[in-house]
Amino acid sequence: MLDFPGVTMTLTDEACWLLSETGLLTLSSAVVGGGFQSVRLVLNRHVSRDYDCRQPALDLQRFARQVAWNEPFIGLLTGVPINGTRCVTQRSDDLTVASVITAGVSNAMTAGISTPVVFTPGTINMVVFVDANLEVAAMVNAVITATESKVATLAACNVRSSQGELATGTSTDALVIACTGRGDPLPYAGPGTEVGYLIGLTVRECLIQALKPCGISVHPEF
Repeated sequence: MLDFPGVTMTLTDEACWLLSETGLLTLSSAVVGGGFQSVRLVLNRHVSRDYDCRQPALDLQRFARQVAWNEPFIGLLTGVPINGTRCVTQRSDDLTVASVITAGVSNAMTAGISTPVVFTPGTINMVVFVDANLEVAAMVNAVITATESKVATLAACNVRSSQGELATGTSTDALVIACTGRGDPLPYAGPGTEVGYLIGLTVRECLIQALKPCGISVHPEF
């Protein structure tokens, strides 16, 4: 289960609920709550492979209202069964970072090579919790670091697109960076920083675990 201060993870057949006791500053590419937000809930909802994707944001909002959630929230969609959710936490001194990931790569793509496709819910959804006070630029830095780690991990696992190229992700990957705002301001979160190292490490370890149900593991050469 998730080991991160003030955040609980609840798994049902329908969704993964990540609920914080206090507001988190988030930067995400989520279907609901994208961009910069302050929220307490990150929701990753399971949908079937034949999901009608014409109104994903509206569907997520309706789903949240069914359980009487009326606050702003981050909403994601995944075709991966919720029991495939994996989480990894790492600590260093006063820093704690946790990654929560669901991963499906049936629609793996290579950025810059693969051509546009229609929406499909098989995706890599990553939620990275950071118990620190990331400045705005550092939040963007964290997005880069998490994405670089994802791409490196997919390469290490020899995940390839339909064109046979090393995949950089899927057609619908989503990422959430969520920080508590505690501590002194941190201006950077690249891989050369302590917080960036923890982000990259948790993403790598967590994604490797999340890919195992797909029959994918780290290639022997890595």
